Amino acid sequence: QVRLVESGGGQVQPGGSLRLSCVASGTIVSFNRMGWYRQAPGKQRELVASIRNSGATTYADLAKGRFTISGDNAKNTVHLQMDSLKPEDTAVYYCNYLQLMSGYSFWGQGTQVTVSS
Repeated sequence: QVRLVESGGGQVQPGGSLRLSCVASGTIVSFNRMGWYRQAPGKQRELVASIRNSGATTYADLAKGRFTISGDNAKNTVHLQMDSLKPEDTAVYYCNYLQLMSGYSFWGQGTQVTVSS
């Protein structure tokens, strides 16, 4: 089992920034991928960005140029720096941990991000 604890959500005005953090604990394996997904009301959960333990990153088009994902393998932590936020970025953001060999996937409880003036 892997437990994920997210922090850093909140309310911000359009054009503002937020930094989300996620700490993983439990059965951590070296070959993994951590990422951020989001789900807005009435919409499906979608990938925002992910990072492998190797440092390789993937960004959804919605995140390119505005969001930056980073990770610290020693601390089992992943961060999502979100800049130039838009009202359409409003959603619950979920941290995900994927064990690449087994395919087991774990989710955090989610953190609310609201972009509004």
